[in-house]
Amino acid sequence: MTQANPFDQQRPIDGVKNIIAVSSGKGGVGKSTVAVNLALALSKRGARVGLLDADIYGPSLPRMMGALNHKVDIGEDKKLQPVTRFQIKLMSIGFLVDEDLAVVWRGPMLFKAIDQFLRDVAWGELDYLLVDLPPGTGDVQLSLAQKVPLAGAIAVSTPQNVSLIDVKKALDMWRRMSVPILGVIENMAWFIPPGSSERMQLFPKGSLTKYLQENQLEKLGEIPFHPNVGLGSEAGIPVVESDPTGEEAKAFSAVAERIDKRFRL
Repeated sequence: MTQANPFDQQRPIDGVKNIIAVSSGKGGVGKSTVAVNLALALSKRGARVGLLDADIYGPSLPRMMGALNHKVDIGEDKKLQPVTRFQIKLMSIGFLVDEDLAVVWRGPMLFKAIDQFLRDVAWGELDYLLVDLPPGTGDVQLSLAQKVPLAGAIAVSTPQNVSLIDVKKALDMWRRMSVPILGVIENMAWFIPPGSSERMQLFPKGSLTKYLQENQLEKLGEIPFHPNVGLGSEAGIPVVESDPTGEEAKAFSAVAERIDKRFRL
């Protein structure tokens, strides 16, 4: 008997042109910070952007986008109405469950939640829907790739080899699922101390650049570390919005330009 292809159930989302997964092999690399600021940078280029927080167990999008106390309404079409902040349409389990409460679900519940956030949300017309995935290569990543055709995937890493080890796994996952790999963003690439003009490495520089070159993969950009990036996320005003002329915002804007040229221009 011929085994069914799990990817045969892929269906596009009406009105959404490009679905892009933002992933990481491990936590703590700033993946959600990258996803939020990249969404804002794309929006500032004139794109219509949605941002889906697919980290069911640890949603951070409501806090990072200053929408912590927002609740989701249900429209006349029975669909969830996304929260809008900074012209970005947002959806997260954090809008439906109190921030202090744990989500204790098995895999099938995750599959159902992801499907609802893709199909039962009134996303409208979007040029990009960025999906901020949980760390790793598990249920949510597989569910997403099975349900919708992905325009591409981005992996986020920090410079050191201990992060590269896990990024390789994330990239291997996307290859196995035949998802186009747009490239890797190196986050917290360097730091310039106050009163200095010299770049300082917060992490030992690993072999990320060499690995990408050997595998003909693109480094989409290097994002410098600055306390304002973290402070902006805590305050709910990401750095691309709070300090659009700063070096960190410019780095996110350069990544957004490279992606936008690939899909829209």
